[in-house]
Amino acid sequence: MPPMFSFFKKSAPAPAPAEGPELLPEGWTVKPARAPAPPPPAPAAPSVPAVVPAPVAAPVAAPVPVPAAAPAVVPVAVPAPAPVAAQPAPAPASVPVPVPVAPPRQGWMDRLRAGLRKTGGSIASVFSGTKIDDQLYEELEEALLMADAGVKATQFLLDELKRRVKEARATDPQAVRGLLVDALADLLAPLEKGLEVGRHTPTVMMVVGVNGAGKTTSIGKLTRHLAEADQKVLLAAADTFRAAAREQLGVWADRAKVEIVSQEGGDPAAVSFDAVNAGRARGADVVIADTAGRLPTQIHLMEELKKIRRVIAKAQEGAPHEVLLVVDGNTGQNALNQVKAFDEALGLTGLVVTKLDGTAKGGVLAAIARERPVPVYFIGVGEKLEDLETFSAREFAQALLA
Repeated sequence: MPPMFSFFKKSAPAPAPAEGPELLPEGWTVKPARAPAPPPPAPAAPSVPAVVPAPVAAPVAAPVPVPAAAPAVVPVAVPAPAPVAAQPAPAPASVPVPVPVAPPRQGWMDRLRAGLRKTGGSIASVFSGTKIDDQLYEELEEALLMADAGVKATQFLLDELKRRVKEARATDPQAVRGLLVDALADLLAPLEKGLEVGRHTPTVMMVVGVNGAGKTTSIGKLTRHLAEADQKVLLAAADTFRAAAREQLGVWADRAKVEIVSQEGGDPAAVSFDAVNAGRARGADVVIADTAGRLPTQIHLMEELKKIRRVIAKAQEGAPHEVLLVVDGNTGQNALNQVKAFDEALGLTGLVVTKLDGTAKGGVLAAIARERPVPVYFIGVGEKLEDLETFSAREFAQALLA
């Protein structure tokens, strides 16, 4: 399972503890905590010499009671387990393995399959026959196009599938479906990438997208996930045009118990600038700027986004470190057009694909992978917090072609 975030340590000098115990207070408190551990074996050591004289005297007294010497050796072996018993102490610390992660991920997979059932059902029906012939490939081509995979991705998948079928000498339609899952997973693999947090302090994210894509809601979910990972988040309500956008973001800020910088009717670029400076001054780990929805065809509005990006760079060198586009999974091939337009204008670093439920046709990710492979950080299938998860190429392929 891909991690939700990849974190970087703020204190890079890892070899510092080797220089001496006086450096331990600077975040390396684990070292002194483990120092008291050696004392327990100390009492066990004196017990061993106490038992050793007993067996030595036994053989000197009488060589006949050799069996008695054997029981005398047994007590010597008894203290040996004592140090072994002291080692289970670290075991409990490593017990919290990702055991609780499996059930939620399984629940997530069920929701994803349910969201893509309409598309997956139409593709799966192609493999309900008993023969692998030209008709099967024609029906599959039509199903992929109807799933918004696009012409280029569809042709690529068909050619790749035929090659794999020939190499595997597959004769069962269900086996061919499994090969298609593998081909789609390989096509989507370049999109699988985790969001990195902590390389820069603060990590500045600029979130863009068209109206109605679920941008503000996705920011709220992302903020909750970051806050639960003990990250200090500061939000910038730079969407000063849409009615109630500031209030909606404020609700998410209250839920996640994070700070928000907002200004009624203010300039979006100025709000973003103030938020980045405030984040640096307050020691925030992440600053997220929510921008107003923009259609890629509205040139003057896209120029406003470019201005916000430039102003953020003035507030912190190298920022924004992430430019995320939120895409509605129901928009089909229009989603690909949005990715191309926003990428050319802003240089996207990642995508958040939302609303992959109901009538969504997830095949558009295949089109994005083939024509504009911008990493997909997260995908969403609903309004709840747990409905936003990391993107896994194989999981998505299995859900789409289930």
